[in-house]
Amino acid sequence: MKDKSVKPHPEAPKEKDFTGGMSLSASCKYIGTTGDKDQDKEILALVDKLAPGDRGCMLAEMMMTAVKLSKGAATDGDFKMLNRALKEMRHANEVFANFRGERKVAVFGSARTKPSEDEYKTAVHFSKRMKDEGFMTITGAGPGIMAAGNEGAGRENSFGLNISLPFETSANEFILNDEKLIDFNFFFTRKLSFVKEADAAVAFPGGVGTMDELFEALTLIQTGKATVYPIVLVDAKGGTYWKFWLQFVEEHLMRLNLISRTDFALFKVTDDIEVAVEEILQFYKNFHSYRYIGDKLVLRIQQKLSDSAIEILNKEFKDIIKDGVIEQCGALDAENLEEDLADMTRIVLRHKRRDFGRLRMLIDSVNKAETE
Repeated sequence: MKDKSVKPHPEAPKEKDFTGGMSLSASCKYIGTTGDKDQDKEILALVDKLAPGDRGCMLAEMMMTAVKLSKGAATDGDFKMLNRALKEMRHANEVFANFRGERKVAVFGSARTKPSEDEYKTAVHFSKRMKDEGFMTITGAGPGIMAAGNEGAGRENSFGLNISLPFETSANEFILNDEKLIDFNFFFTRKLSFVKEADAAVAFPGGVGTMDELFEALTLIQTGKATVYPIVLVDAKGGTYWKFWLQFVEEHLMRLNLISRTDFALFKVTDDIEVAVEEILQFYKNFHSYRYIGDKLVLRIQQKLSDSAIEILNKEFKDIIKDGVIEQCGALDAENLEEDLADMTRIVLRHKRRDFGRLRMLIDSVNKAETE
């Protein structure tokens, strides 16, 4: 169970769509077909008994897709892989379901870091601070930095997303046998859970796996495939691991115009724990969450902005507006199923859906803006 002694923090959306692109009203306009009308009717009749309503439409589509796969071009190996992947995703959803309203931070880093090293101690300290601020911690459940994250957060405030490997030990002692420990066979389902469930990501020095997790998060956010959230790269005090990484990014990726200058707004490098903590807390100071409804970007905020603040936003961010202006209003009709967010103020604009570094800068400006 969650430790109730931690500092309260505004709840995360209970209906969380990590892509930010889904309105909750499901559509039955397209369900698909197995290719056999009699089988389609049997599936629809079964679904009507199992899950009537909008969710039934999605269940019917999933079942028809599975049936079509079973008699299509998929090999036995493909079929087994897809089946296992779906089972892993289902199990992960069930584990996280009881903690939907809790803010969470994903912690990445090397499995080889020893408890005596400064990086390990820094990761313990960071996770303790995030626990104090009301955040739970998600790690890869292994040794090293992962163990440090679970140790700092404590078992009650930790998740462990363990990957089955032939050469690694079992989960670390701080999450072993816990109900929030999830075993994955595939890296892609594990990484999906990291990105989908986290409200921020923090990377400590690590190897290929750490780079993979970091660049996965950066790529998904930079391309708009995942919602923008804070990414912080943390060294132990005086450490240079991320400073040299940043130097590579600046001198090669940026110099060759392989990335944009605004992409640097998507992450922060620091060797100061309090700076790392503040980077995450400041992101949720007023901003709560967002989603797209058609071509409208809808930001939910906790306190209404002043009229002058809206004017400033329109001047500073007209480059990311496709048409019209930034407006402030109440909940849109398409959000009517999200009752827990109904009272929040909305900031709405027609977003070009590109340059998500600028979107991060917009969120930062909203958090600093004058409120009524």
